[in-house]
Amino acid sequence: MNNRERFEQDLSTLLSRLTADVNTSAQDKLNNLKEWLLKLHKENVVKINHSVMELVCAKYLILKGYEVQLEYRLNDLLTCDLYSTKGYGNLIVEIETGFIPPEHALSPLTYTSARLASKIIRYSSFAGKFALGVPPHYILPFPKALAKPPRRRTSADIEFIQALCDKYYSNPPVTQEEICNARIQEIYIIDVDQARVQEIDPDTYLKRILQKSFISFDEAT
Repeated sequence: MNNRERFEQDLSTLLSRLTADVNTSAQDKLNNLKEWLLKLHKENVVKINHSVMELVCAKYLILKGYEVQLEYRLNDLLTCDLYSTKGYGNLIVEIETGFIPPEHALSPLTYTSARLASKIIRYSSFAGKFALGVPPHYILPFPKALAKPPRRRTSADIEFIQALCDKYYSNPPVTQEEICNARIQEIYIIDVDQARVQEIDPDTYLKRILQKSFISFDEAT
């Protein structure tokens, strides 16, 4: 079995689990998303570990009344993982699997923190609500200041986040205005094994993680 056949088989297996307990409308929406992912995989755009998390999260959002699109282009530079609309509002979800590029093998925590900060800052400007999706086994080390309401973000918070992002993401650089306005509203813990999603607010997530973790996430820890 080649990679393309395995990708399609895995998505079909997951889809049968996701659609076992939903109505025909939700089944059709999930099947359309699966077909879209198959098309993107043929173009070498998506990978299986990322795609299965997108589908599980998509089901969760569809059942909450959202219309969901996957791998949605926001502008010439940014494509988000899930773009969802309900009424006049929109929600963007970015999936994080924890992959570290080989060139950052000696600074994985710092690099990941910068990547998450950059995602929150860049994507939340397009969203009424912004969320990160994460598997249960992975810790999201994003700067704690981004979980605060923007009005509670200090100049020291902003300078720290800008320096962190500029270390890895300077083309284009994030601006202080973008950092001031950025916000993450939700964390979605996506359990592919059980095909379910747990929703948690970022502040509670960080508090729980810090109680169990041996690492510190930023200068305020």
